[in-house]
Amino acid sequence: MKTYHAKRLFDGNKMHKNMYLTVQGTHIASIESAEKSKRQADTELHGIVTAGFIDIQVNGGGGVLFNDEQSPNALKTIMQGHAKFGTTAMLPTLITDSNTKMQNAANAVSEVIADGTPGIVGLHFEGPHLSLPKKGIHAAEHVRPISDNDLATMTRRDLGKVMVTLAPENVPPDIITDLRKQGLTVFLGHSNADIDTVLGAIDAGAQGFTHLFNAMSGLTARAPGMISAALSDPRVYAGLIADLHHVHPYNCRLAYQCIGPERLVLVTDAMAHVGCDMQTLPWLDSVITKVGDRLSLEDGSLAGSCLDMASAVRNMYGTLKDYSMPSKMASKIANKKANKKPKNLLNDVLNMASSVPAKLLDLQE
Repeated sequence: MKTYHAKRLFDGNKMHKNMYLTVQGTHIASIESAEKSKRQADTELHGIVTAGFIDIQVNGGGGVLFNDEQSPNALKTIMQGHAKFGTTAMLPTLITDSNTKMQNAANAVSEVIADGTPGIVGLHFEGPHLSLPKKGIHAAEHVRPISDNDLATMTRRDLGKVMVTLAPENVPPDIITDLRKQGLTVFLGHSNADIDTVLGAIDAGAQGFTHLFNAMSGLTARAPGMISAALSDPRVYAGLIADLHHVHPYNCRLAYQCIGPERLVLVTDAMAHVGCDMQTLPWLDSVITKVGDRLSLEDGSLAGSCLDMASAVRNMYGTLKDYSMPSKMASKIANKKANKKPKNLLNDVLNMASSVPAKLLDLQE
């Protein structure tokens, strides 16, 4: 048994100061005030102690891209690349590819789950059943209608938590319903669908949206599109890449205001660059290059991110704090009228990286 002294500790509801955290094996045995405890701390912890981050969209890390190598060793390397930034659980994500690659990815995930590799809790298939006009960097040659082979791969029972991103205009509602009945998490993305098609997919069981604002039909006066459904439908979650390149800070704030901290999920959409000094990565007939904290193809378009979850938390908190809604005085007036306490932005953002994805994936104990 080991006792840690945490200057600040967030328990999912409240931020505490000057706490003792006692760990026995792999479980927390107790959390108590240091002032009232009779224990002696073995180790001082600096910063904020919080629940581990859960990333539901991880294409790579540690110099490895999952699409390039589907193996247990690749998954362990990716996990290690992100673990140093607070990620304790993830869904390794296979970008649109062949069914053979999908099967290989499933085999690798099945093996690491079976041998108890920490952190790998399932698999995210981002595609291949997407919309060509909104495919982004996904390979057009592999974008296809859903097949029996694809369904058989996605619905295997040995993959832990399985998530699939699909375009609802290309996948019938009855298949979405069936995927949900079989326990998969269905998100909508890389889609040019109109509002009626999106709402039909939600009615069928779709639970959320992949990388909100990116690669989806936009919001206009007479064509609400996917973004409108994501911001207004209380049944859905939304993943948000808070690297401040994929989404403008004002739109990060808008998502927080409309969706709320209970259904907004911070994700990285990380490529192989996280957790290593990689600068370039071959991708299809181009090259992904890291310049500063931005990844782009040779034509300048975004190509995933080099974001880690700790940075996502910092970016989101800084954005909400700097763009307080719409001013500190107006916020005080609004809270007074509603007889509410002001929001604790840091607590909300920490939950977006931990308890919210845990609830989405049913990982809460």
